[in-house]
Amino acid sequence: MTFVLVCGGGFCARSWDRMLPFLSGRYIAVDLPGRESRAAVDLRTVTPDDCARAIVADMDAAEVTDAVLVGHSLAGVIVPRVLAIAPERFKAAICIAAIIPGHGQTVMATMAPATRAAVVPTIAGGIYRPRGGAGIEMLCNDLDAEQTEFVIGSRTDESALLLTEPNDLSGLTPAVPRWYVHLTRDLRVPPDLQERSNTHWCGYRVSLDTGHMAMVAKPLELAQLLDGIRRNPLPPERRHAPEATT
Repeated sequence: MTFVLVCGGGFCARSWDRMLPFLSGRYIAVDLPGRESRAAVDLRTVTPDDCARAIVADMDAAEVTDAVLVGHSLAGVIVPRVLAIAPERFKAAICIAAIIPGHGQTVMATMAPATRAAVVPTIAGGIYRPRGGAGIEMLCNDLDAEQTEFVIGSRTDESALLLTEPNDLSGLTPAVPRWYVHLTRDLRVPPDLQERSNTHWCGYRVSLDTGHMAMVAKPLELAQLLDGIRRNPLPPERRHAPEATT
């Protein structure tokens, strides 16, 4: 079973690098459109649907048909759309401190006020350009200087459309078990917003005592958690009940 790893907003696939050596088995860390291997795509035009199609395209190229989908942070608006395209290819879907607006709502309207205040001044011409200051402090509140430099090096520009397009949760199905990893020290997506997001995602909740960049702060612990879900994708309350169907 392959992990399909989807980075958060304003990041590239490198954001997962510290965790990858601790994962057992195969993985794909996806470069979303407009960055790294897909840098030729005009970032201003990139939508959540474009990101979902890119993820499925990478799965096709790697011949992945049996996967665990993992999304961090802003990937909360992408993961449900991937499930809408190819639900039969996933044994589980995991959101890590993801911001997940309700169906038809936007990330911009849903995010915490402090986060919005840090993000809005960095948007121009359809592109969100993350910078330092309060934004980095919220991302790296539990990281040391070296870890913080790694995070900064993983940052990229982002399409503002991921923040402003209405969320689409129509692809969620009980046939794919859902999990939500709650990060207790997160300032970027604070715990109360994580709780509200999970009311829309309806995932089985597990916790890690880290800030927003858990894959940097506690890569071994996060990898162990993900591996445990890969081995047993059904949440505890479903393990002795008939499996859900579409």
